[in-house]
Order: sequence, then structure tokens, then C-alpha cells
Amino acid sequence: MATNLDRYKKDLDLLVEKGGNLSNAMQLECFPEQFERALKKYGNDAKEIRKTIPSFKEAYQPWYSESKALVRQLLPDRLSDFVRYYEKPKPRKDITYENYRIEDYLQGLNITRGYEKEKVVGPDAAIPQFQQQLAILKSVRERFESSLFDIRQLVQADLFDSELEAAVSPE
Repeated sequence: MATNLDRYKKDLDLLVEKGGNLSNAMQLECFPEQFERALKKYGNDAKEIRKTIPSFKEAYQPWYSESKALVRQLLPDRLSDFVRYYEKPKPRKDITYENYRIEDYLQGLNITRGYEKEKVVGPDAAIPQFQQQLAILKSVRERFESSLFDIRQLVQADLFDSELEAAVSPE
């Protein structure tokens, strides 16, 4: 019989897997030729890999919301870091590689300079930001493992409270 703990671990693994697929989506959107060349190494499996790649712009927000809630619960001290990789810095005079965020990526923001339209910063600048978010999410695994006993106690306490409420409530 699967416990709540097993379901939580399975949900976390699924979220990390979705994050990996989103990372592939960014790579594909930013560097399509290189990504396709890399896929050729997998031969016939390349088609299957392509099927797992979502549209980043469509799949990111649900992933972000769920991941943010999980980080808030299990790694509250890393929540501000997680959010910072997404949100644009408030006082931003110009946009550089250092302050380009996932929010900029979702808006398709490209910064060019001069008549030649020389690229200053583009969507590929958000890849390291997302990779850091995914790394924070992966670190939840460690925290999750180290706090399994605490979580088990909380689940047992919730179950006990529910049983008490059911026993005392008049029908």
C-alpha cells in the first residue's frame, strides 16, 4: 500500500522530470540547430525525446506555481532565490545578461544595439536562470529525504486529528 510519503516523493520526481523537459524546451527554442544535432546521437529514440518536449511558454507557469509551493513548504529559506530567477528586478535601468529573467524570456524580449541590430541579450540568457530554479527544486529531494521522519509525524498527527474530529462530531 502506497503511503502519502510515497505519493509525495513520486509527485516531486514527476515535477523534476517536467523541469528537465522544460529545460530541453528552452534549449530547443534558443538553439534549434545544435539541439537537433544533439538529438541525432539518439537515432530512433530522437522522435520519442521530441514528443516529451513541451512548449516552454505554455508549460512553465503551471510548473513554476507547483514548484514554488513546494519550495515554500520544504525549503523556505530558498524561496526568494527561486522567485528572483523568475521575476524582473524592480529598479532596472537597462537589460543585461546578468539581470535578464525568465519573465523576460516568456515575453520574448530581445535587446539589440545600433543600426546593425547587434544582439546585447536575448532569450538564451534565461537558460541559466531556469537551470538554477531546477537545481533548487532538485535540492528539495535532499531536504525531503532528511525530513521524512518529520513529514511522517505530521501526516500521522493530521490523521489522528481527523479521526478525533470524526469521533466527536455528532451526525
